[in-house]
Amino acid sequence: MTMQDSLFSNDAPPLEPKRARGVQPAPVSDEDQALAAALSPHVHLGTSTWSYPGWQGLVWAGRHSEATLSRTGLPAYSAQPLLRAVGIDRGFYKPLAASEFQRHAEQVPRGFRFTVKAPSLVSDPLLRSEDGRGQQPNPLFLDPTAALQDFIAPAYEGLGASIGALVFQISPLPGSMLARMNEQFDRLHALLLALPKPPAGVLCVEVRDAAWLTRDLADLLRDTGATYCLGLHPKLPPLAEQLPLLRALWPGPMVARWNLNRLHGAYGYEEAEKKYGEFSEMLDPDPETRAELARVIRGTAGAGQDCFVTISNKAEGSAPLSVRALAQAVVHA
Repeated sequence: MTMQDSLFSNDAPPLEPKRARGVQPAPVSDEDQALAAALSPHVHLGTSTWSYPGWQGLVWAGRHSEATLSRTGLPAYSAQPLLRAVGIDRGFYKPLAASEFQRHAEQVPRGFRFTVKAPSLVSDPLLRSEDGRGQQPNPLFLDPTAALQDFIAPAYEGLGASIGALVFQISPLPGSMLARMNEQFDRLHALLLALPKPPAGVLCVEVRDAAWLTRDLADLLRDTGATYCLGLHPKLPPLAEQLPLLRALWPGPMVARWNLNRLHGAYGYEEAEKKYGEFSEMLDPDPETRAELARVIRGTAGAGQDCFVTISNKAEGSAPLSVRALAQAVVHA
């Protein structure tokens, strides 16, 4: 037998299967497939971002660094049938270019939607130091020109039909501005009137001060075609107390961001992060909030209106598990 014959004989062991390269999605269970199929196409549930290594087995098939997931994990994330939306929060710290938005949009399937926060450049009333302390008034707070240039135009161009909700999350107001809320309502009204309608999805406003939650806000949102984003955060009243605003805007889409479990208090992000570790377990279930949210989703989607809901790991401990539990509450009520 020649050397070549011995190398290629039938006794030679077969080659191992080729390993998949890059970030791969975790296998999808039959239960999740059925749950996704039962959800209305108007329901877009997702997490507040997608770069957590601890989601191995829930979203990712293997272990990857946060940097790798941030760069290349979105296609695997969007392959999970229950994850039909995701948040882009990093633009809050620095405006994103249209090309960055486009790169994200090109990595997801048709029908997937993004919830994007406006940069603090236009949504924070104060200019802040590196440790987050307000130093002086922000001259561009709710400025229409800056909002159009640094947020709206790039998002419209880059995301297009993938837009779910573009969110002006207004940071806490200093006492001097809270004492002059009429001025703040006028400023917000002027901003929203100046912005063109999105090619898809909706413009919306999320707040961190209960002083905004009045009929004045509902009137200006209706007048401008924008909507209110339910902010599930301890700085605001519970979900049930925010719903009158949404009812005042009916019929219309629903936007919700479930940011932080109320048990941690208004300033509990660091506490929650330490407690929840790798965000792989639901450690603090909140069935009451979930049931109320599911009820609103069912009613909104049942009337043919879109729902855009993103959930943070700090809501219950693991955002993908919260999405699954919320989907179950919507379908199996």
